This record gives sequence, C-alpha cells and structure tokens, in this order.
Amino acid sequence: MATVPLQAQCGSTALFMFAMRFEPAVPLLSATVNGYCLSYLEQGVGDPVLLVHGSLCDCRYWVPQMSALARHYRVIAVSLRHHWPATTTADDGNFSVSQPAADLVGSLDHLALPHAHVVGHSRGGRVALELALGQRERIRSLVLADPGAQFADEPRRTTASFVTEATHRIRSGDVEGGLGLFVDAVNGEDTWARMIAGFKRMARDNAGTLLGQSIEPVQVLSDTDLADLDVPTLLIGGAASPPRYAQILDRLVAGLPHTQRITIEGAADGMNLAKPHSFDTAVLDFLAQSGAGSLPNA
Repeated sequence: MATVPLQAQCGSTALFMFAMRFEPAVPLLSATVNGYCLSYLEQGVGDPVLLVHGSLCDCRYWVPQMSALARHYRVIAVSLRHHWPATTTADDGNFSVSQPAADLVGSLDHLALPHAHVVGHSRGGRVALELALGQRERIRSLVLADPGAQFADEPRRTTASFVTEATHRIRSGDVEGGLGLFVDAVNGEDTWARMIAGFKRMARDNAGTLLGQSIEPVQVLSDTDLADLDVPTLLIGGAASPPRYAQILDRLVAGLPHTQRITIEGAADGMNLAKPHSFDTAVLDFLAQSGAGSLPNA
C-alpha cells in the first residue's frame, strides 16, 4: 500500500504515500546540509517544531503526529544522516550523535529558522539533547520520549547484547530476524510480529543503520551539562518500556532545571504509535505551556 519515490537530485520534491495511519500524500523535500543530502517532511505554519526520529526509523516515523501538530505549528521531520532514503550503513566508525545534531543545526539554517521546539524519540532524544547542549540559543523547548543516554558517573556500558546479536543477524542476511530481535527488545516480546506493515517497511529500509549504530562511540552526559541546560523540557516514558528508559528519565529529572514528566499507559518505547492521541495531547499541551507563539528575539 506504500509507494516510495526514487529520490532525484538533492533539493527536488517527491511524493509518497505511507500507510501508517490515515494520511494523505506528503511532500518529501531535500536539501544539502553540511555537504550531505538530507530529506525531510514539512507541514503547517506557525512556530517551528522539529521532530527527531530514533533507531531504524526516518522522517516517516512521525507521519501519525504531523497532521495533529501541524494544525498549530510548522512541523519539520528530518531523516537523519544515513537513514531512508539514503542507503549508506556508516559502519566505518563515523556513526555518532554529534553529526546528526550538527545536521539539525544546518537544517534550521537552511530553513532560515533561528529557533525551534525540538521533539526527540529514543536515540533521537539523545540527538535532540546533543543539539540543545551545543546550541542552547536555538532551542525554545525540548520533548524527550524514552531518550537513550549514558552518564559520566556510571560504569561504561558496552553495546547492548541485543544490538550486537541483531547486527550479526542482519550482516548474515537474516534481516527479518535481526529487526525482530531489536524491536522486541525495546518494545516487548512479539512486538515485531504485531507491527503494522508500514512500520516494518520503514525498519527494513533502515536496517543497515544498525551496523553503524552498533559501533558508534558513546558520548556521555555529565551533571554539569544538564544543570546548564535551562530549557523547558517534557520527559515522556512508556509505562511498558524497558526499565533502563525510566532510569534515564530519573536522571534527567534530577539533573535538568526545568522538567515535566509524564508516563503513557499501555505503551512501550513506540508510544507515539501505540497511543498517538495521548502522545499528541501531551506534546501540544506542553508546547502551549512553553509559550509557543511569538518567537523571542535572536
């Protein structure tokens, strides 16, 4: 049911139909940012809201949110470097959170946006946090949904065993098995088997990114980093998410100066897909409280 265009030259516009929810055709735009062709979706007018996807995803992940948010805001969802429609795996050691954070800055520059509200999910939450730490003046507010993070005072974690095994399966040609292992590990047993076709297609399109993610350098957070980030921040957790996500949210609540925290019942890491109304309402309420409207002076 999904038709995905071949992407032509960077800067061109294409259309795709993505059967995640009941969505119309959406323009797929592209721009050269930091020497790389990034693709993005854009919808609505008003204050800009930048959406940052997580592992195995791309800008299409946010299709279920875009219509609801675009009734009030200018919504931009970027496919991070190496993700669909790109085909590079970045398993040469160049996969990181700092590069996509820099690309998001470049995207704001390309769109002539001095500021934006930023919503990041899972690994995209860590990218969004990296963006905010480096470009505080560009961030009006943050929404971090089950963000990944490691802290400087914690024992250094190695790559999670499920990521290593998922990557091994993908390299050996068992893409379906590798994706199933990864998705189930962050959302619960048998999640992959029950996932809608649109999400599965997106994950297959991005399976190669796990090869880079599995060997990316860990960039740790310090208490000082967090204490200096005086940005209104909403932390969202899924009630059924693995415990490590709640532990990260605990640390962020303790370390960030201005936070709110909510838990979405009946959902795990993919809470915006499992409970889109609850997720959208939480984000919209928070943005309204954060003074979305006129932009502050640069």
